[in-house]
Amino acid sequence: MSNLGFFAAGDRIQLTDPKGKLYSFTITPGKEWHTHKGWITHDDLIGLPEGSVVSTTAGLSFSAFKPLLSDFVLTMPRGATIVYPKDAAMIIGAADIYPGARVLEAGVGSGALTISLLRAVGDGGSVHSVERREDFAQIAKTNVQEYFSGEVKNWKLDVGDLQDNTFDANYDRVVLDMLAPWECIDTSAQALRPGGVFLAYVATTTQLSATAEALKNDGRFTEPESAETLVRGWHHEGLAVRPQQRMIGHTGFIIQSRRMAPGVQVLARRRRPSKGAYGVSED
Repeated sequence: MSNLGFFAAGDRIQLTDPKGKLYSFTITPGKEWHTHKGWITHDDLIGLPEGSVVSTTAGLSFSAFKPLLSDFVLTMPRGATIVYPKDAAMIIGAADIYPGARVLEAGVGSGALTISLLRAVGDGGSVHSVERREDFAQIAKTNVQEYFSGEVKNWKLDVGDLQDNTFDANYDRVVLDMLAPWECIDTSAQALRPGGVFLAYVATTTQLSATAEALKNDGRFTEPESAETLVRGWHHEGLAVRPQQRMIGHTGFIIQSRRMAPGVQVLARRRRPSKGAYGVSED
């Protein structure tokens, strides 16, 4: 592991040209990185501080930084669609993932959310991930180890279906990213300690509705809450400050709830249902 703020062999480096185009590679002694206008020798990058400007042999200049987590996950190899940085940040905040937390994750995909979870729990916490597909699990393992530069001692990865496992109530958080999280409500209730947080990330309103109803019908969880995140960038050049024409719109819904104490009946939410919420009554 290199000193913070300086590049070392084995570090991932991100180069940005004057047009804002990004390039990323791992610094490897003896290698060269080639462009259409010359090349950069990897050895010349070792020992430089972040924020340096480096140039190819033909004078093409780039700013040099270590990639942020969002940069890493958007460019890493994928098996499944990743959880985008805006949603990963929302999940960490909404589920209150804290240093020392014990997290059970199911639906690892390419490992993007796993990396965020591991960073949030820190060395004192742990993440137990379950992925049903062997190929996705291998891609996620490679990405996680690449990001953390080796084995992660507080991470366990199992291949299989979450509902085929038996858990004691010793997890603080359960985070699901799968097609049918409503099928794992009972398993999640078994795994969570009283007061623990259940959170599912789903793509469609149908999945959102099915998960919400399953949580309500189970009786061991509080009234679920759901949300989505929308991110719109802005241009700012002098007085011309305006929103960008493109934005990161809907990518998924986040639905969360909390585990009640064993044997305690959840309080019914008192509200007037909207017209037609439960179908058309027959007179």
